[in-house]
Amino acid sequence: MEVKINENRLVLMTGDITEQSTDAIVNAANGSLLGGGGVDGAIHRAAGKGLLEACKKIRSDRLDGNHLPTGEAVMTDGYHLPARHVIHTVGPIWRKGEDHQEEMLANCYSNSLRLADDEGLSSISFPSISTGVYGYPVEEASIVAIRTLVAYLGQCSFGEVRMVLFSKGDCQVYEHVVNQMKKELG
Repeated sequence: MEVKINENRLVLMTGDITEQSTDAIVNAANGSLLGGGGVDGAIHRAAGKGLLEACKKIRSDRLDGNHLPTGEAVMTDGYHLPARHVIHTVGPIWRKGEDHQEEMLANCYSNSLRLADDEGLSSISFPSISTGVYGYPVEEASIVAIRTLVAYLGQCSFGEVRMVLFSKGDCQVYEHVVNQMKKELG
């Protein structure tokens, strides 16, 4: 599915984020930036050891060895990935919607887009952040993601944003949200 927003394209698709050739892909990272499971592990494996070294450097230089805060974003090169860059963001762990989780999840998308935009990039691929091991329900996460992306793209000329969903079922959930928004907007 593809939707035009302003002069931008929002594309929903099923696929492997490590195979996307957009300017950047977004890593649903853990706060340590040192790799992990799910999307994070797949991106680290596909990018090669240079990505881990770059993440270690960010931790020591910019984070004083601490974790990247939830909702924030940092960028590295893509190394062996088709994408030139990886934007790392830490999504919230699901706690039944408590502790400003919706706001933190929205920040993952908007801060990643802002960083890409600030760096002059014009295409980016996102996974469904926090819906794997962090347990955020796909239905709720898709609403936050799509609303955030539509709001951002409605205010600028960025280019192309892809939501690369792991399963056909997840993609259908995101498509439903987009179709509902279209109805709301007339």
